[in-house]
Amino acid sequence: MFGLFKKNKQFDFVAPTNGEVMPITEVSDAMFAQKIMGDGYAVKPAEDAFYAPVAGTIQSIFPTKHALSFVTDDGIEVLLHLGVDTVELKGAPFEITVSEQQHVNAGDRLGSMDRQQITSSGRDDVLIVVFTNMDKINAMDAVETSSVNHGDVIGKVTVAG
Repeated sequence: MFGLFKKNKQFDFVAPTNGEVMPITEVSDAMFAQKIMGDGYAVKPAEDAFYAPVAGTIQSIFPTKHALSFVTDDGIEVLLHLGVDTVELKGAPFEITVSEQQHVNAGDRLGSMDRQQITSSGRDDVLIVVFTNMDKINAMDAVETSSVNHGDVIGKVTVAG
């Protein structure tokens, strides 16, 4: 009756690497910090390996390997962006060990990036996670700055019913 007893679906989002998690508003790229592409969070990495921030299917791996997109089982679209302005590096610092249409669990290893190569080129090596179809999200836990290990649950997303 009027959806009063409809249970909201939720899923966890996790740290995609070891490091320092921060709100997306602290990212140096205005496109992300101003939430133009959607809301999310970022992690300043302390290691080169990176992992799936959510469970879902890998929809695309960008040709320059600087970003991967996922769709969760609930239809939420998620972008994992590796560094700022790293598209210009033409894939050189990235090794992707998964493939498109592969289903991954939150915390599964996706590949690695040469952080030294990224920072030596004058770019930021921050990992950015963006939920791009916010119209399908009722709520998302706020992210507080803190140290994390890959796979640590950072918060929950409540999917619109």
